[in-house]
Amino acid sequence: MSNTKKSEDDLQQFIKAFDPNKFKILKSGIEIRGITDIHRSITLAKALIQKLKLQLDIRHNAEMTTYGGFEVIKL
Repeated sequence: MSNTKKSEDDLQQFIKAFDPNKFKILKSGIEIRGITDIHRSITLAKALIQKLKLQLDIRHNAEMTTYGGFEVIKL
């Protein structure tokens, strides 16, 4: 299986397991939005990625925090 296909499968697996209410598909992954408890959600997302051994990572910054968002990116 190619890395691109694996990354897409990992991303779909994450979306199904995390079940975000609002997300936007990006070239590098997805942006999850509208999270009220951002710290808890990021911690849960990281744990899910690790548990499922997905080739994904979390990226966030202060600007994203203002609208309750973070990105899940493909490695």
